[in-house]
Amino acid sequence: MVLSELRAMAKHVEAGMRVALPVDYAGVSMAMTLPLIERGAGNLDLVCVPTGGLQVDQLVGAGLVRTVETSAVSLGEAGGAPRFNAAVKEGTIKLRDATCPAIHAGLMAAQKGSPFVPMRGLIGTDLLRHRDDWRVIDNPLADKGDPIVLIPAIKPDVTIFHAPMADRFGNVWIGRRRELAAMAYASITVLVTVERILEESLLNNEMSAAGVLPALYVTAVAHAPKGAWPYGLWGEYSTDTVEILRYAKAARTAEGFADYMAQMEPA
Repeated sequence: MVLSELRAMAKHVEAGMRVALPVDYAGVSMAMTLPLIERGAGNLDLVCVPTGGLQVDQLVGAGLVRTVETSAVSLGEAGGAPRFNAAVKEGTIKLRDATCPAIHAGLMAAQKGSPFVPMRGLIGTDLLRHRDDWRVIDNPLADKGDPIVLIPAIKPDVTIFHAPMADRFGNVWIGRRRELAAMAYASITVLVTVERILEESLLNNEMSAAGVLPALYVTAVAHAPKGAWPYGLWGEYSTDTVEILRYAKAARTAEGFADYMAQMEPA
């Protein structure tokens, strides 16, 4: 891994930006976490697609986050996300509570250039009392009252994720992780770390082409082997649950979090 490449990519992230991050099983670029913290661009509005975990917790713990839009944030088998939970309790971040379908719907609206998409599943939930940006209207195509929720487009300034491979032309193989494509299509800037970079175009191979995110949607790619660690990456390596448990224990306090992150800093 060339740290200078990751630091160069982190420069795309500026204070106040809206940043989309994937769910833990879809390819989290943990390799970008320390460069982002080192970059220090704060007041970030994170969008978890559709849930968040270790990376979100570390960015919150580093004081870089203003809001988190998500349907959940946790460390899976390691329990709750300690710095996120503390920040919500202390009121140092704003939680924009959502559902998985609502987040995907917002990204879909952005992909299509629409200001919103309608959804029914939220009718009758308490979420509508806490999201003043979600609007309930009567279906204009119905003869009688037929309420429907309008979900505004989610258009991230930056999307960041990790994938198994890219080619030298900037095409990235994401396999069947279509949420990564949805994030990329909706975003202005897309930053990707990968396990390896191939010389031959991924689009030339019939076996891989269908699972490729074309370079048209990718801003920058960096080579970062084991870049999802301690999360796993499909088809590559498993999650290091012991390490996530170690983090969860350390990060119960601000001091423990700081000590853990200091140990992770490159020499």
